[in-house]
Amino acid sequence: MVDSGQDQHIIVGRIAGLFGVRGWVKVFSHTQPLDNILSYTPWLLLRDGHCTPVKPLAGRSHGKGIVAQLEGCDDRDAAAALVGCDIAIERSQLPRAGTGEFYWADLIGLKVVTLDGVELGVVDHLLETGANDVVVVQGERERLLPYVDQVIREVDLDGGLMRVDWDPDF
Repeated sequence: MVDSGQDQHIIVGRIAGLFGVRGWVKVFSHTQPLDNILSYTPWLLLRDGHCTPVKPLAGRSHGKGIVAQLEGCDDRDAAAALVGCDIAIERSQLPRAGTGEFYWADLIGLKVVTLDGVELGVVDHLLETGANDVVVVQGERERLLPYVDQVIREVDLDGGLMRVDWDPDF
């Protein structure tokens, strides 16, 4: 999951396209499993700084994605107006993370420091890959750090810090 930049909103997907002529939309979901996005209501559609709440009425898995019918979206033209909108939810809609657990959104903005105290930058976002997840760190240059125990040594959410075992020259 990705933080929308507002502490109370978490981006969980995006309206990716149209499905049929009755107002259904294709949804790219950031949730795991993908269809978990359908369990949240309302969705907050974000575009150009505007936030519009909308209720998903129906949805299902379709191919490698999700399709959904949204309240008030009854035809293809109405659906076309939503393409490109990020789908967010209120942070309070998420289940509480267990002890030692956190959401990806919690990592965005953490300062990344090596075990020797060298600051590498801040967590910009995370990527999901087949082998392991990757932390994208923006500093004097971009670094891609594998999210594995050998590299990510400590996550201190209260202190706003991630300690990593990483060569700053790499």
